[in-house]
Amino acid sequence: MKVLQYLALVFVLALTSVSANAEVKIGLIDMRAALFSSKAAQAYSDKMVADYKQQDLEVRAVSEAAQKLEMRLQNDAAIMSDSERAKLAADLEEKVQEFRYLKTKLDKALAEKRQEFLEQSRPNLDTVIQKLVEKESLDLILPREAALYAAPGMDYTSQIIEMLDALK
Repeated sequence: MKVLQYLALVFVLALTSVSANAEVKIGLIDMRAALFSSKAAQAYSDKMVADYKQQDLEVRAVSEAAQKLEMRLQNDAAIMSDSERAKLAADLEEKVQEFRYLKTKLDKALAEKRQEFLEQSRPNLDTVIQKLVEKESLDLILPREAALYAAPGMDYTSQIIEMLDALK
C-alpha cells in the first residue's frame, strides 16, 4: 500500500513539475501479467508442471486417503470399538499432517521456481520496457495497479508481451 501511495505521489509531482504547455506521455504496464503471459512463461510453466507432476500426484493421493479415512470415521464411528475409533482418528491425523507437509513442500518449490523465472526474466523485461519508452516517447511508466483509472491507450501491457515473445 505504501508503494502505491509513493507512486501516486511521484506521479502527482511529475505532473505538477512539468510546465503547463508540455505534455507528459504516461504509460501503464501490468508487469506480472506481461511476464506470466509471455511464451517464455508458458514454456516455463509447462516445464514446471512436468517436473512436479509426481509430487502433485503424491499430494493428491495423500489427500484422497485422508478423505477416505475421514468418511470411514464419520460413517462407521457408531459401530466401531473405542480402540478402533482411536486408531482410525490417529491414522487420519497422521495423513492430514503428511498432506500438509507435502503440500507445503510442493507450494514452496513452485514459489521458488516462479521467483527464479521472475529473476531470469527481469533483464529481458527491462530491455523491452526501454525499447517501448524510446519507441513511444514515454516520459513516465507506472505499474497498472497504481492507476485508479486510465484511458485504454495508456496500457502498454499487450505490447510488452508481444515484444517479450519476439525476443526469442
